Amino acid sequence: MKIKESVILITGGSSGIGKAAAKLLSDSGANVAITGRDKTKLIKVAEETGSFAVHADVAKPADIEMTYKSVLDKFGRLDCLVNNAGIGEFTTLEELTLESFQKVYSVNVFGAAMMAKKASEIFKKQNSGNIINIASTAGLKGFARGTVYSSSKFALRGMTECWQAELRPFNIRVMLINPSEVTTAFADKNRSERPETAKKLRSEEIAHAIKSVLEMDDRGFIPELTVWATNPWEKK
Repeated sequence: MKIKESVILITGGSSGIGKAAAKLLSDSGANVAITGRDKTKLIKVAEETGSFAVHADVAKPADIEMTYKSVLDKFGRLDCLVNNAGIGEFTTLEELTLESFQKVYSVNVFGAAMMAKKASEIFKKQNSGNIINIASTAGLKGFARGTVYSSSKFALRGMTECWQAELRPFNIRVMLINPSEVTTAFADKNRSERPETAKKLRSEEIAHAIKSVLEMDDRGFIPELTVWATNPWEKK
């Protein structure tokens, strides 16, 4: 896909990976739209990244409809959806509640699926398009206290494989990116960005991965890409 002059929609674009991807893709000539739940923060980041702000929550069906209407009214087309919005809760098995599953799945699974559903309708009419799902290495291997979050990312990985099988005949590429630990505001109650450390991934590395998989010629695609920190361990 040619990045320049393409139209890319990134959910959860007001911080972390979404923000870094919006900046990199916008700087590369794409028309970028970002969504977010914090309107003040969203507008500020849109100005910083040269993006179009859509105040929306992927967990709300009405917001999804409004998001696509806003993007199509603004740009007239869509070339790529980046399903980046995600939240997490980390409890022991004994502490699990149904509400925890509902809260996390409403964004990480149901929201991502409904965003992709609408994008696929647009892409089928065009006979082209791209969907990038941002999952996690937690979707490859479970961990203690990861029941809710990890299972949501396993679900996203499974859905990705289903969509790949369904959408390839329509020239629609569906790609999964699994970041390992990234220093973002993820899971911080105050939504404050964590400071960078030399041994951890930054949002910029994942933004680079997003751009890289998109840039491959449309005749091919990378079904799944996992990004690890090169050496996350401190020397003893």
